[in-house]
Amino acid sequence: MKISTIAGVWLLVVLSGSVLMAQYSQTAGPAGSPLPQWPETSLAHRAPGQSSLVMFLHPRCPCSRATLGELELLMAHCQGLFSAQVWFIQPEGMTEDWVKSDLWRTAAAIPGVQVNVDYKGEEASLFQAVTSGQTLLYDVSGGLMFQGGITLARGHSGDNPGRDFIESLLNKKIAHAASAPVFGCALGWKKTQKECTACQQ
Repeated sequence: MKISTIAGVWLLVVLSGSVLMAQYSQTAGPAGSPLPQWPETSLAHRAPGQSSLVMFLHPRCPCSRATLGELELLMAHCQGLFSAQVWFIQPEGMTEDWVKSDLWRTAAAIPGVQVNVDYKGEEASLFQAVTSGQTLLYDVSGGLMFQGGITLARGHSGDNPGRDFIESLLNKKIAHAASAPVFGCALGWKKTQKECTACQQ
């Protein structure tokens, strides 16, 4: 086989791989059907007199590192305007040590963020969050103001509609409920959803 032919085949393989990776990074996960009102049976704490943000993450989802970076920016930009909790899924059969990954440590290091273990995804199920990175913002009366993701793509940090919506809502620049696509892996608590290979490690 000629070198030019080999080079052509190699280039085609590389380009195809690049296209598939780009498509994957831009593919949003299911948005779920979050409740319009804060579920009263939830173990999540709703701070009185403040808006409450709840985020659900898979502790092994590589896409979610960027989400935590955006959460850190939110905490800095809107200090004192909301409380924030991150719930990490602990699938049945997995230990708490498995949950407390580097993502857990990253979340716990963000000032003002409370980090929790969500055993068997019971809280995620209650809030109907199905994709890692799913973020919900409820107002002081417990009404849902925002649902979705706070990154522009899987693992992509930078300006994005989700973070902009939340900042605008908290600063009362907009008053209507908003949503944005959520980019991440399946949380895995739904039997019909499979975790990605990376998340199973």
